[in-house]
Amino acid sequence: MTEKFSLKNKTAVVTGGAGFIGKTVSIGLAEAGAKVYIADIDKNTGIKLEKQNKNLNWIEIDITDLDSVKSCINTIIKKDKKIDIWINCAYPRTSDWITKFEDIKYESWKKNVEMHLNGHFLCCQQIAKQMKKQKSGSIINFSSIYGVVGPDFSIYNGTNLTTPAAYSAIKGGIITFTKYLATYYAKYGIRANVICPGGLFDNQPKSFVKKYEERTPMGRMGKPEDIVGPVIFLASDASSYITGHVLMVDGGWTAW
Repeated sequence: MTEKFSLKNKTAVVTGGAGFIGKTVSIGLAEAGAKVYIADIDKNTGIKLEKQNKNLNWIEIDITDLDSVKSCINTIIKKDKKIDIWINCAYPRTSDWITKFEDIKYESWKKNVEMHLNGHFLCCQQIAKQMKKQKSGSIINFSSIYGVVGPDFSIYNGTNLTTPAAYSAIKGGIITFTKYLATYYAKYGIRANVICPGGLFDNQPKSFVKKYEERTPMGRMGKPEDIVGPVIFLASDASSYITGHVLMVDGGWTAW
């Protein structure tokens, strides 16, 4: 059974692989034996990560640009002949992302949907073409608890934080889009699943953290490390009969 969880001889791509969650996921996949491409526009962080594990490789990608997505995939295929795992963890957003609903500008809403949701579409469409040729592959998209349930706005009281309306729309869209991919590509040996993290600790205000922890059955916020095991499971042969699944990694937040 241990061998089924191994990613040895697998090639994986993590978009947003130099980001807050992505870099921890990239390192975890590499430690599980995969050759991992940190697909990101952040070259400096990508190069630093390369030095941490011989299985880590930075490659440039802009998920909002079709030519960039195609170039990334083609470059990897020339080197490795295949891509077994594709993880969409990139999180593009505008500078006015944290804006109250009443004050959101329509152009900002459209831009965020264009970059984030449509970026996931571009990546999934192009990698599915390659995986269809291979007759195998695992696609993992990142959503959120707020793609499944409505936000609890009480936890933001007394802070300058909120959760953007576009975030819920995008993350909910990613879930149903992934289910579409799962049923559309199942006959080609391609699996598509979703990871839904709860709130992860990132030096938020103490009052927010306290309220969040009190609201969570397990009594704490998550850590990027909490996401790695579920990703490895969905990426590996251990989950070979799982597709279209939404895996909550939230300490029980959505169990109330």
